[in-house]
Amino acid sequence: MRVVLQRVAEASVRVEGRVVGEIGKGHLLLVGIAPGDGEKELGWMADKVAGLRVFEDEAGKMNLSLEDIGGAILSVSQFTLYGDCRKGRRPNFMGAAKPELASELYDRFNAMLREKGIRVETGVFGAMMDVSLVNDGPVTLILDSPE
Repeated sequence: MRVVLQRVAEASVRVEGRVVGEIGKGHLLLVGIAPGDGEKELGWMADKVAGLRVFEDEAGKMNLSLEDIGGAILSVSQFTLYGDCRKGRRPNFMGAAKPELASELYDRFNAMLREKGIRVETGVFGAMMDVSLVNDGPVTLILDSPE
């Protein structure tokens, strides 16, 4: 499982011109699912995302988590995170899970985050989406589940 996490002041996602999800302060997550991913990877990533200390405390140090600040998540499915560009000029997406599996695991991942008391907004799985954000910092991290 791979997640690109961006600390945001605000973020939104539109499908066919209509806003389907938007948040204020929190995380924008671009979420990629691999064929071998399951409950273990989803749980690890949900714990990591919820507890990662990337928000500043009163001393200006990155010492507070999303849970600490009461922030929200905008989660967007992103199979292209598994694009392999090492050969040729067109990415190969064989490293991404098939849509049926990826959709189920993506929904389960978002449910795990909600179970932690975090407000989670989403895009529409498989749709063409326009994502807007104000990256706070900027802070952008790439998270890969343990092998």
